Amino acid sequence: MKIKNALRLAPVAVLVAAMLYPTVPAAAALQLPISLPAGEGCSFALLLEGSGGIIHTREFKDEDGNVVRLLEAGKGVLLTYTNLDTGKSVTIRTDGSVASTRLNADGTLTVTATGHNGLILFPTDIPAGPTTTHYIGKLVYDIDPVTGVFTLVSSSGQQRDICGELA
Repeated sequence: MKIKNALRLAPVAVLVAAMLYPTVPAAAALQLPISLPAGEGCSFALLLEGSGGIIHTREFKDEDGNVVRLLEAGKGVLLTYTNLDTGKSVTIRTDGSVASTRLNADGTLTVTATGHNGLILFPTDIPAGPTTTHYIGKLVYDIDPVTGVFTLVSSSGQQRDICGELA
């Protein structure tokens, strides 16, 4: 998986990395802050910082001991997005989220996230970015770990255009 793609959705990215690379501790798989150059998360250089929160993770395994699903629930994380060109920032308190990551038979991952979740799409994703959106509601997307491509399947609820707010 492309590392920059694993860094898009902070809580889920840790789970995805742990699922794909079980020898890497989940906490080491994602380090905030994350700085993205112009054209990847937004048309400008973007900084993502996170702090606080309580996150619980549970693995589900098949009869052979292989991880087939991960469940993560948490609350209280503060996410701060900053336009590195202007210094303008927005901070969002995530009052709670649950993400279920399922390993599909073809090797792809399907993530179903509810509550507060941020998603950064790159130009190589479907739909093509750069976009950074904070969702409150339900979000479903697939990840191809070979190509690193995220495919947004569906979303419902409120959407907040972070790039638009910081432009």
